[in-house]
Amino acid sequence: MSLYDRQTTRGNYTSSYEREESQSSTALSTFVSQTYQLFAASLLAATAGAYIGLGMVETIKTWYWGLFIVEILALVGLMFLKNKPGINLILLFTFTFLTGLTLTPLLFNVLNMPNGASAVASSFLMTTIIFGVMSVYAMKTSRDLASWGKILFISVIVILIGSVVNIFLGSPVLQVAIAAIATLIFSLYIAYDTQMLLRGAFSSPIEAAIALYLDVLNIFISLLQLFGILGSSNE
Repeated sequence: MSLYDRQTTRGNYTSSYEREESQSSTALSTFVSQTYQLFAASLLAATAGAYIGLGMVETIKTWYWGLFIVEILALVGLMFLKNKPGINLILLFTFTFLTGLTLTPLLFNVLNMPNGASAVASSFLMTTIIFGVMSVYAMKTSRDLASWGKILFISVIVILIGSVVNIFLGSPVLQVAIAAIATLIFSLYIAYDTQMLLRGAFSSPIEAAIALYLDVLNIFISLLQLFGILGSSNE
């Protein structure tokens, strides 16, 4: 009788464990789904910003740094208020819309180059391919990418410092190097962030969505810079 009781208890424990595991899996699936929905909506907001910005390029150039500061403030606010319903979405779409606006001067310059439309299309296509390949890699690999975090973060800091220095130097060669390295770093970041997403490492879908969005945005900007600099050097 006691043996029967132990087996029954074990059966109940196993059933409870499987139930919890199933609920956890469902919650993660919902989290991932919400993340990619917000990511897609962020891309649409940025596209809308870029589309509107192309009609007022000179105004954006005049107010560029002011818009850029507001963009950064929106991102900082989003990080602090990412779990506040309503305002987090407002800040998310404000930030992504502004990134589209501030992208306009670069986009306009590339579009006005010979074969500029082709360069923009190629940048978009390459960004999409990189995102797809690195996302699949993160999903399929058995390798733990968590150790990449610190190295990638330090690399981004180095890129930022190099970019600031090159504002004063104005070196096309240095900018090509920065853009090429940034493309590689943020490609790796896609794999890292995707694996962290699948492991439930993000506290909210908005935090995960903005991480993926920033990866894609920086790759697209870097590729536009590469096409812009290399294209102008061939004129």
